[in-house]
Amino acid sequence: MPSAMRTGVCIIGGGPGGCAAALQLAKHGVSAVLLEKAVFPRDKVCGDALSGKVMRALERLDAGLAVVVKRDVHALPSWGVVFVAPSGRALRVPFARETGLGEAPGAILPRLDFDNLLFQRVRQADSITVLEAAAARSFTRLASGWRIELDGGKDVGGSELQCEVIIDASGTNSTFARHVAGLPMDPRHHAAGVRAYFSGVKDLDPQGFIELLFLKDLLPGYLWVFPLPDGRANVGLGLRTDVVKKRRMDLKAEMMRLLNTHPQLRHRFADARMEGSIQGMGLPLASKRYPISGDGYLLVGDAGHLIDPFTGEGISHAMISGMHAADVVRDALVERDISARRLRAYDDRVWKRLGKELAISTRLQRLADKPWLFDFVVDRANRNPTLADTISSMFTDLDMRARLKRPGFYFDLVLGR
Repeated sequence: MPSAMRTGVCIIGGGPGGCAAALQLAKHGVSAVLLEKAVFPRDKVCGDALSGKVMRALERLDAGLAVVVKRDVHALPSWGVVFVAPSGRALRVPFARETGLGEAPGAILPRLDFDNLLFQRVRQADSITVLEAAAARSFTRLASGWRIELDGGKDVGGSELQCEVIIDASGTNSTFARHVAGLPMDPRHHAAGVRAYFSGVKDLDPQGFIELLFLKDLLPGYLWVFPLPDGRANVGLGLRTDVVKKRRMDLKAEMMRLLNTHPQLRHRFADARMEGSIQGMGLPLASKRYPISGDGYLLVGDAGHLIDPFTGEGISHAMISGMHAADVVRDALVERDISARRLRAYDDRVWKRLGKELAISTRLQRLADKPWLFDFVVDRANRNPTLADTISSMFTDLDMRARLKRPGFYFDLVLGR
């Protein structure tokens, strides 16, 4: 590679959002360079759940790859999600009308494996140049685009990359999003999470339902138990960062305390063994809407603060936004217009697609802070198919927009109509 490589599009980050953008650009025949600071396969601290919404996005992106993911030996088929209210009462929400028939709509697959499958698929794309161990150190806006200084490594022979437009998919700790796009880390719209792998956990769901336990001690956050093959489980918890700071909580210690002492958990983890250590993560939530594009750039997934504030869903939003970013960039390059005004079409498309469901997720997150109200919603959903379907659609890619536009929607839910 020469000292200054040039490309039309630079994608920063090789996670699901960056790979989705790259594969979508490849479908359009648009050349791009993907920068990834790690060397794959690499782990990513996450819950590992691939909801029906993730799988639908993957099928639209690359149907053949969706089949590969579902058949991966490390994947466990998943048919739905269980919400456990502070009262201990559960709401069982399937991803499909009937469970156990045909192919499961979702899966649970460690990010080490899922991300690597996506990344290797991008490597096969003729129009995408992949640079591993290549970290973007600084960004300079030029009249013709961007100059990116690189910390080189494997496959990187120069120290500079020039491009017309940047698709930033570098995740929670994105330097570009924070220092160039100006997105803040607001503790009220950010969550801290921890997770670990366990073996020997009892009573894992036989249909691979993922469990979200809204324990009173953790509200407005939750603890999760996601089953994996061979009797293993991904276990973790997440809580809004402002609440963590206010309560002065040590999330790692709190997770172990709950697993060892909580009446709903202690018997299940009595003989469980933790594999490795507890790992932490940050989750920028979409409970506040920020601009996700600007002059010559677009922010994808976690870099754009697109994580669902109630469910913690981030993978599907990264992939959906990555595909929209690629579509908008393709059109902008054809029109030779990468101005902030032109790229704002990306914001419009993403918020049209995700805005309504993120709004209801924000409402549900606020409900979760009130145990009695959360108990009420779970009880109501067990009797009200409309509410149950609404919650299910957060994970299955159903279209909630029509029902959410109706002014009486929430009133009807409360009255059980």
